Amino acid sequence: MSRIIFDIETSGKDFDSLDKSTREYMLRWTETDDDIKDVKESLSFYPLTGEVITIGIFNPDTDKGAVYFQSPETQTAPFEENGIKFETGTEMEILEKFWNTVKSYREIITFNGRGFDCPFILIRSAVHKIKPTKDLMPNRYNGVHIDLLDQLTFYGASRRRFSLDMWCKTFGIKSPKEEGITGYDIKSLFADKRYLDIARYCLGDVRATKELLGYWE
Repeated sequence: MSRIIFDIETSGKDFDSLDKSTREYMLRWTETDDDIKDVKESLSFYPLTGEVITIGIFNPDTDKGAVYFQSPETQTAPFEENGIKFETGTEMEILEKFWNTVKSYREIITFNGRGFDCPFILIRSAVHKIKPTKDLMPNRYNGVHIDLLDQLTFYGASRRRFSLDMWCKTFGIKSPKEEGITGYDIKSLFADKRYLDIARYCLGDVRATKELLGYWE
């Protein structure tokens, strides 16, 4: 059975760059300065206020894959490292690369892909008028999309949904967070033009997902 793991990294717009009505909408439920700060720091998590900047894909059966990532203002030629291809492009271009790759696989594997990665990819693809080549959100029980967060929480039966980092620590898997980067750092890293660091962090996520998959299987 052909199968592929994928993960994305996203970056939000600067809050002050949003139009007035959008700013007001985003802040309408805030009451404190901390609430406002939380909203401003959350823009990366919504496809209406953020964009896909990196997509990591990994074949768990061959240990080969690719990372497609944005690298604006920086010329980075495609290269390969330990079976992983690194290629740059605009958001539209990396989404097109993703769809062109994923269409060849029968099964997709994610960690919280149903709750985040897949909806984000689908909305951002729609923004660019890119037609999906595969159903990323099939019936959750048919085994075509294995979301490990679903599996490890028994489809929501567990009361708390822990992060990939927490699951990695529990099973003794090397977590990408051990390198000192978390998802909350991505926007600032992108602003600092540390595009390759983001790409390697994303690759770490898909590799960790592969290791976690081994325990689930």
